Amino acid sequence: MKIHHHLIRLTALSALILLPTLSSAQNVEPTPNGIKYPTGLTNWRVIGTSIRNDNNTQRVILGNSIAIKAARSNTEKKQWPDGTILAKLVWKNETLPTWQAATVPGDFVHAEIMVRDTKKYASTGGWGFARWKGLELSPHGKDKEDAQQPCFECHKAAESTGFVFTQPAKMP
Repeated sequence: MKIHHHLIRLTALSALILLPTLSSAQNVEPTPNGIKYPTGLTNWRVIGTSIRNDNNTQRVILGNSIAIKAARSNTEKKQWPDGTILAKLVWKNETLPTWQAATVPGDFVHAEIMVRDTKKYASTGGWGFARWKGLELSPHGKDKEDAQQPCFECHKAAESTGFVFTQPAKMP
C-alpha cells in the first residue's frame, strides 16, 4: 500500500513538472464540437491521479477553481456545478532508469477536457467532452458527434458519480 501512495505522489509531482511544456502551446484549435483548450491550465490544481493498467498509462486530473471547490467539498456524492472544467493529462508509463521501482510519465498521449454545462450538453449528462492528441495538441474527432459521443458512451458507466470517474484525492 505504501508503494501505491508513493507512486501517486510521484506521478502527480512528475506530471506537474511537465505541465509548462504542454500548456505553453499557443493557438490550439478547438475540437469539432467547439470546445476550446483551457487557458491557464498550468495554474490549475490537482484533483487526483489515476493509472490505467489496461493501456499502461497514468493521468493527472486538474480542475479550474469551480472544480476544485466541488472536489474539496465534504459531501459523499460530489456535485459538479455548471462552469466546472476537469482536465485529464495522460502519459504512457515509463520506468525511471535511475530507480527501477519508480513509474514516471513517459510519452505524452493526450489531454482530455470535460466542461460542465447542463443546458448546452443536456443530451450527454450535462458534460461537453474534448480531446487533443500528442504534444502538438491536435483536436480529436472528425465532426461534432465524433468529438462528443464516444466519450459520453464510456462515461455512462459513471452515472452514479455525475459521469465523472475521478475520485478526488484525500488531502490533509
